[in-house]
Amino acid sequence: MAAKTVLNYLPRESVVHKLTGTTKLAFFLLFTFASMITYNTWVLLGLLAVSLFAFKLSRIHFREVRFMMIFMLVFLLLNNLFILLFDPNQGTTLYGTRHVLFHLFWRYDITQEQLFYMLNISLKYFVALPVAILFISATNPSEFAASLNSIGVSYKIGYSVAIALRYIPDIQRDYHSISQAQQARGVELGKSEPFFARLKNSVSILMPLILTSLNRINTISNAMELRGFGKDKKRTWYMKRPFARRDFVALALGVVLFGISLGITLRFGRFYNPFK
Repeated sequence: MAAKTVLNYLPRESVVHKLTGTTKLAFFLLFTFASMITYNTWVLLGLLAVSLFAFKLSRIHFREVRFMMIFMLVFLLLNNLFILLFDPNQGTTLYGTRHVLFHLFWRYDITQEQLFYMLNISLKYFVALPVAILFISATNPSEFAASLNSIGVSYKIGYSVAIALRYIPDIQRDYHSISQAQQARGVELGKSEPFFARLKNSVSILMPLILTSLNRINTISNAMELRGFGKDKKRTWYMKRPFARRDFVALALGVVLFGISLGITLRFGRFYNPFK
């Protein structure tokens, strides 16, 4: 059975997949900016609903992106922990009030404001992650390269990004295959092994992986050189599709969401304060 990969394209028959690469890129940027400029809880909850609905439309299952979700949760927990450790009064400073729930030690008081601030930080992650996963998992790398070129990015850069996105799943599959081969030869990588022993045994996987990767890069480079890549200033794109009605709807939705977030931020400020 093939190894499970992350950060790879997952083809589906869905409305999200049928959008052009340019539309998905523009919506991703608009949606990301909309979530970045505000800490208003109600705006973030609305964006979260849109994000989850878009994920549902894509027909991508949670188990297929579970690794990225778990990685995000671990990163989020560490982020909140460090916020609490280095600045336990950040919420109090931002909201201008102080309601202590209980005291831990030294200068560490757990306040309602701090917990509410960290809740909003967590919401921003949950808002952005589904759309980011969709952008990666629902966009063909060649289509993404065409979308970058359509907004003025050099086709050489766009093509390099496309190759990198196609190459990530290959590296993961190579790592899985080499790991299984080395374990069949008696190289232990399980949790029962001591940490430094596993670290030492990992070298026997990394070296063949590096050599295989360099060989693949050399093969791709030679093939592109033989085809005259980079000779002309422009190129055509096989994956570039014309805009349809659904693309205009998605772009309009992105503009509206960004406009709402920006308007509420300018009118009421970045932070919704329930403590006043």
